[in-house]
Amino acid sequence: TSSAEVKENRNIGNLEDHPIASTDRARGGTTSSKRKRPLEEGNNGHFCKLQLIWKKVSWSVTPKNALVQLHELKPGLQYKMVSQTGPVHAPVFAVAVEVNGLTFEGTGPTKKKAKMRAAELALKSFVQFPNACQAHFAMGNCISPSTDFTSDQADFPDTLFKEFEPPAHSQDFSVYSPVDNELLSSACRRGRLLCHTLDLVGPAKAGRHRAAKAEGEKNPVVLLNELRSGLRYVCLSETVEKQHIKSFVMAVRVDGRTFEGSGRSKKLAKGQAAQAALQALFNIRLPSHIPSRSKCHHLPQDFADSVYQMVAQKFQELTDNFTSMHARHKTLAGIVMTKGLDIRQAQVIVLSSGTKCINGEYINDQGLAVNDCHAEIVARRAFVHFLYSQLELHLSKRREDWERSIFVRLKEGGYRLRENVLFHLYVSTSPCGDARLNSPYEITTDLNSSKHIVRKYRGHLRTKIESGEGTIPVRCHNAAQTWDGVLLGEQLITMSCTDKIARWNILGLQGALLSSFIEPMYLHSIIVGSLCHTGHLSRVMSHRIEDIGQLPASYRRNQLLLSGVSHADARQPGKSPGFSVNWVVGSSELEVLNASTGKRSCGSPSRLCKRVFFTRWARLHGKLSTRAPSHGEMPSVYSEAKLVAQTYQSVKQQLFKAFQRAGLGTWVKKPPEQDQFLLT
Repeated sequence: TSSAEVKENRNIGNLEDHPIASTDRARGGTTSSKRKRPLEEGNNGHFCKLQLIWKKVSWSVTPKNALVQLHELKPGLQYKMVSQTGPVHAPVFAVAVEVNGLTFEGTGPTKKKAKMRAAELALKSFVQFPNACQAHFAMGNCISPSTDFTSDQADFPDTLFKEFEPPAHSQDFSVYSPVDNELLSSACRRGRLLCHTLDLVGPAKAGRHRAAKAEGEKNPVVLLNELRSGLRYVCLSETVEKQHIKSFVMAVRVDGRTFEGSGRSKKLAKGQAAQAALQALFNIRLPSHIPSRSKCHHLPQDFADSVYQMVAQKFQELTDNFTSMHARHKTLAGIVMTKGLDIRQAQVIVLSSGTKCINGEYINDQGLAVNDCHAEIVARRAFVHFLYSQLELHLSKRREDWERSIFVRLKEGGYRLRENVLFHLYVSTSPCGDARLNSPYEITTDLNSSKHIVRKYRGHLRTKIESGEGTIPVRCHNAAQTWDGVLLGEQLITMSCTDKIARWNILGLQGALLSSFIEPMYLHSIIVGSLCHTGHLSRVMSHRIEDIGQLPASYRRNQLLLSGVSHADARQPGKSPGFSVNWVVGSSELEVLNASTGKRSCGSPSRLCKRVFFTRWARLHGKLSTRAPSHGEMPSVYSEAKLVAQTYQSVKQQLFKAFQRAGLGTWVKKPPEQDQFLLT
């Protein structure tokens, strides 16, 4: 094209004032002489004109990378070299930039790539889709590479494409209405006209239409590689299922996050992992992609970060700005209550910390000790304390009290949660057990060497180690421990937090006693601070027990929303403290427990122990019996009171059998003597 024609192409607004030049080539491949040719009359003329306009517009639009976009939005930014690490032949540069009072650091094999990554992170902090334009453009999804990051509006008016739509299906080109050149010029000047293949000639352009369709159906691995080149996929496991069918699990790390996929071949598993990354990081869902059964549901990242910040701030407040000796912890947990996903009405209702269990010699047969002082488990017991308070509030004679309760009465008897009240569990680290063991939070070459361990015990029930940390697979076939055996020195076995949370997803958080009054109550989401892999977490929480069978009314296989946090606190080094703390909304201070004895340091029982809960349950039972005689006579023994909720007990047995059928082991119970105490 001549320089004069290039200048002409740049001035789209003067299309009406300049003749349009074209270069003709003979079929034999020889170049014909250039000549000015008037547009053909009629509809074919309109088509040629459209084609040439489109060619010029698409040629004039150039992609903008993150650096350019950020510079246009925030001119005058200063990028600073932070560090250079790694060997000489493979250096890693870190470059930082400050935007809106926040510092964003990017890393890469070159300073330029590190600078680009810092710009992307900065854009991501205040722009809805920082990489969406490049991503969708690479996928062929009709999104201009110069899309304005700051715009929440559509990239073009709907009327633009309506001008090109036929009123009816016909092969006759004459049915198309004339093109509004003024509308085209307006769109061109706005720089928002999209590189979209117009199917204006029906079957004659079918080949071009198929090419555009194929572009939109790119393999997720290919598309992800275009957006983030140099990614490495690691095979986490290779299992042989029934009838010698193999199953693979592949993982890939992108932008500091790990994504996992499974399939009958490594290729399919890689595709699942790539698709998970595309959807989470770039908001891309390929139309030809079939969701896997192990697909996990993610909580919005900004909401998850807000929950984490609320829990951290509350803990800071309760520990005098972390100056208290009880601020030291290895695992922190909390439950936040919301109405829908409105964070403005969120409230932290319980907090806890701890990583240890009771020693066997301190096991108590009067219900005065807390057996498991891991943060997640103490948070659940604190939540039960909260539920008792809410039920007591509902049974108050004062109208303003029962209106503040989260419960409403059912016509057929009993109570259920108010509509749209949700509970979210935050845990600072992945729950102990299979969720932590198999979370590939760091993909390294060492992962392949331990692959046989992952294969053998993946999804298996695990138990905590008495007076220590970590878990081991369930080995005993006997589901019950003996009282005298534990007192004589046998290790007291406690199920892992991963397995207990999986149990809550079927039975609910309320426990056996409260199940005689209220419907099951489930968590809506879990937010994990570190050592988090939401794909595997979803499997161990829900998909291990997919074949549990039909559940009674009001019970379900709860599908949790899962998320990590953007900037988690660093895990505190050193030995785990020997205490556990808990707090419930309405309390003025933390309660501190000795994790080895399950009691307070002064020797008195915790507000979360079995006897306290049994006492509160008996009080509620007495009040409800006067209103509904169908509750029957109140049991005086704790173990008998738990059996009142027959449906709960039957679902629990159904769950234990599902674990056994799946070959995941037998749920180990505590000695029955510890529940055989009287309420005096």
